[in-house]
This record gives sequence, C-alpha cells and structure tokens, in this order.
Amino acid sequence: MTIVMTPLGMSEVRVRKSNVMGEVTAHCKKKGMLFILLWSVIFLSAIVSCSSLKQPKEIFTTPDYTEDDVKNNEIKRIAQLKEEFPVQALWRANILDDKEIVSEYKENLASLLHESLEKNDYASSLKYFYSLKTFSPDEKFPDIENKIRTGFYANVPGLYLDEENRRLLPKTMAECVDATVTIWVDKGIKIEHGAGYADRVIGSGFFIDKRGYIVTNHHVINDLVDPKREGYTRLFIKLNRDSETRIPAKVVGYDAVIDLALLKTEVDPPFILALGSSSELQIGEKVSCIGTPLGFHGTVTTGIVSNVDRKLFTTGSVLQIDAAVNSGNSGGPCIDSQLRVQAIVFAGILQYQGLNFAIPVEYLRQDLPYLYSGGKRLHTWIGAYGHTMREGLAETGLEIQYVMPGGVASRSGLEKGDVITFANGRKVRNLEDMQNIMRGFIPENLLTLNYVRDGEDKKCLVYLDERPEYPGYEMYTHDLLNNSFIPLFGMALANASTTFSRKYVITEIIKGSIADESGFSVTDPVNILEVKFNDEKSIISVGLSTRRRKKGYLDITMGIGSQLDSPYYF
Repeated sequence: MTIVMTPLGMSEVRVRKSNVMGEVTAHCKKKGMLFILLWSVIFLSAIVSCSSLKQPKEIFTTPDYTEDDVKNNEIKRIAQLKEEFPVQALWRANILDDKEIVSEYKENLASLLHESLEKNDYASSLKYFYSLKTFSPDEKFPDIENKIRTGFYANVPGLYLDEENRRLLPKTMAECVDATVTIWVDKGIKIEHGAGYADRVIGSGFFIDKRGYIVTNHHVINDLVDPKREGYTRLFIKLNRDSETRIPAKVVGYDAVIDLALLKTEVDPPFILALGSSSELQIGEKVSCIGTPLGFHGTVTTGIVSNVDRKLFTTGSVLQIDAAVNSGNSGGPCIDSQLRVQAIVFAGILQYQGLNFAIPVEYLRQDLPYLYSGGKRLHTWIGAYGHTMREGLAETGLEIQYVMPGGVASRSGLEKGDVITFANGRKVRNLEDMQNIMRGFIPENLLTLNYVRDGEDKKCLVYLDERPEYPGYEMYTHDLLNNSFIPLFGMALANASTTFSRKYVITEIIKGSIADESGFSVTDPVNILEVKFNDEKSIISVGLSTRRRKKGYLDITMGIGSQLDSPYYF
C-alpha cells in the first residue's frame, strides 16, 4: 500500500481510499511534496487520463555559430528578447562570443539599471545590478550596491526591528499567543446533496510588524490567489482576544513552492513575534507551536525537534517536530524557549500522532523581501537534474546526471557527469547548497558556476530561468523518451531493437531512484507499453513489461509512476 501525504487547507494530511478494485489511491495535490509512488497498471489507469508516447519533433543540439545563417538567426532572436528579457539577451549574446554584440547588450542592461534606480524600482535594480556584477566581476559599481540593497530591503516587515517594534515583543507565552491570529477564508456556500453549507478554510498566522503584516501558509490562502478559481472568496483574520470579530485582510505576496504568504490588515497588533534562526536548532530541542487547531483559538502545544532534514519541498528541507498539530494549525509559529519564531507549521498527519512538519524560518527571511514586493514569488532553475557527489562520507559537489536539451544548462555547455563545486563564488558541497543559493534569486539573473569535468576545473555563465510548475514534464517534452527516463525514474535506456522503437535495455541505474527502489538492474530489458499523465501534468505513469535480473528474469508486466517535481531538478 502506498501512502501519499497531502497538506490541505487546515494542516492535515489525508489518506483516501478509492473503490477501484480495492486499491488504495492517493493524489498529491500540494506541489512541492516529494514522494515515490509505485502502482500496478490497473491502479495507474484509475488515476490518470492523458496518454502519450509522442516524441518531440526536434531535439535541441548546440548550434554552430560559425555558420553565418545560424549566427544571424540567433542575433535576430536576441534582439526579440531585448525588451522583455534583457538579461537573457546579454547571456545569449555572450554565448555568441561576439564582442560588439555583447557590448551592445551590456550597455542596454546598464541603462536599464540606471532607469530603474531613478524610478526607485529596487527589485529590478537588484536584478540588473547583480547580473552586471556577475557578468563583469572586475568592474566597480561605487555606491550603487549599497543604495540598491538599502532601497530593496527598506521597510520589509520582520527583517529588522526598530524601537517601536521592539516594544511589541512578547515577554511571556501568553503574549506570544496574542501575537497569533486565526486566518479565515470565506468561500461562500457549497451545495452538497441538495443542501447548502458554509464553505471556509481556517488556518493560523502571526504578526511580524506593527503595521499589521502577518505570515501564514500559501495553502491556507490558495483559493484567494488561484487564477483558475472562480467564485466568491474573502479573507479575514480573528484576534485571540476577540475571536468573534472578523477583520478584513489582503494577500500581499505568496510563494507556492515554499508554502508561505504575507498578509496585511489595518489593525494595530497587540504583540509581534521576532524571527530567530532555526539553523541553531538541534534534534531534541524543545519547541512550542501556537495556532487554531480544530477552531480552538490560541492553542499552545509543545514538543521537540525530531529531525532537521526532511525533504518534503522541491527546493529545500523542512523540520520534523512532535508537537501536536491538527487542522487549523497551518501557518502558526513554532517558537523556541526565547520566544523567537524558528519555523512555521505547515503540515501534520492526523492518523500518526507526533509526525508533523514546519518550514525553517531561514526560508521566510529569504522570502520576505520578495513577498513584500507583491504578487507571486517565482523560483529559478537551469534545466538540470542531479544528486550530491560523495567520496566516502565526504560531500564534494553536485553531480549533474541529466541536462535538458535546449535548457539553460545545455546552452551554457554543461554536460552529464560535470560536478558543480561553486556558484557565484559560494561553495557547493551538495544539492542543498545549490538550492539555498538559487533560492536567493528570482528569474532573469546570471550566475557563475565552477565545475569539474574529467578532473579539470571549468567555469561557465548561466542564466536563471523561471522554474516551471512541473520540471519533469518539461524534460519529457524536450527529449527522447529513453533519455527523459533518467530524471523521471533514475534509469538510462538504450534502444535494443531497430525494428521495435519501444524496446530498450537499461544502461544505468541511479542509486536511491525509483528504478533502484523498484528492483531494476543494468542490462534488464524494458518494453514501454504506455505513458500517461494526469490532467495537471503533475504525475507520470508508465506501463511496461520487463525481465528483472533481481527477480530471476521472470516476465512481468508492471507500472511505475512519479511526480514531475522533486528537489533533484535544478
């Protein structure tokens, strides 16, 4: 039986059973959760609807820019990118290695930098400035960096405490409770079996600034920002001392990947909570969670940190805690003995007491400037897949195990087998280091990567593209099926027949991957019967026949499945 955990609107994880031949079904609705899904072919057919074995019409290959027509076409394409994606235009001009063209687009970016500064558009200024600094590290930008950073981080709630905010810091646990609020999303009336019921989502949040800024989870307020949703939605908060009055609030910014949101209400908070540093937390340390479980306002539960490295997000690890968490706790603060926020509660499993999770406060600190800027927080990627490189117990870098054709990594010259060791001068020891660095940027930025290829140190300039909602689907649609199985299932395939295009043989198995856990081995034959996706293109399922060495080469028809997002896409 496969169990998939799904954080819902009120911090619960449900396991649902279907009637499909008694099989257990579970659908991972919350994007960003990482779990290995294994099904039978019948079960797979029950949850997916869109079948496809189509291959892309063209696979990207590195253009030969020494040919005039190829170069001229690329120059035209770069000119089209100039207005909307000026950083990408500079990066692609650099790939052309034409000094005159590079100079033109570099000057264009410098001009945009000064224009954005004049308009006090510090978010754009920061993007242009760091891209220019990365592109020309030896050039000096006197006074500009300080001006931009000061402007960008000015007035961001929660990052810095002025004297007025310090006066609102709690001195007791009871005052910490008063710094928390109940989040109330009113969705109107829902009709079930001919009767109308109040439709609402209840969660938790906490004040971080005297101006009324509140932190909660994205999934609590998702109905308010989901562009696909139609119908009535209103956002309110309730104070702990006055649980009867609903106070209007609005969403300022949200991050679906890290599951965070920043709200604003026009009320003077009785207290605010200071942000701590969960990197200081150790396994076994005591923490307290405050929220509105099951509608009970201002409930405090205590426990310990059970683990600090649970990979439930696609761009980072979360804390596991054993403090009681129930429906309605989502978005509430997890505080330490010094009454500082160390994490934000986001999920619990009702059926398993003590198995609960919280988002490290460092992610919130990193996110706050972008949430305060407003709207959806976008994340970055370069179109690659890989795992931490290890030599014995030592972590030595991030090994690239797949590069998507036509993606940023591919155009930058990165290849399978390269090991990334530095990003913008910061050491990359493992996958988590790379995630932490990339999470500090938004799309339309440049990054310098140092990597090792065949024992030789190399360097390249990469453009940070916008991370797609489901990276695995992008890789499937941009590459041949046998190549895309590397990031999707952790197995490399080679054609085994010139007559039958669906017959393959496994040439590589990535340790710890779905293929590895499913018992596949190198040289096992594989015949692909069907490939299916669910409607959202968030899950892929494959029906195949094989003779696995580990199973005595018995003929077997089976199904394997995977979510199309995971931490290993970057």
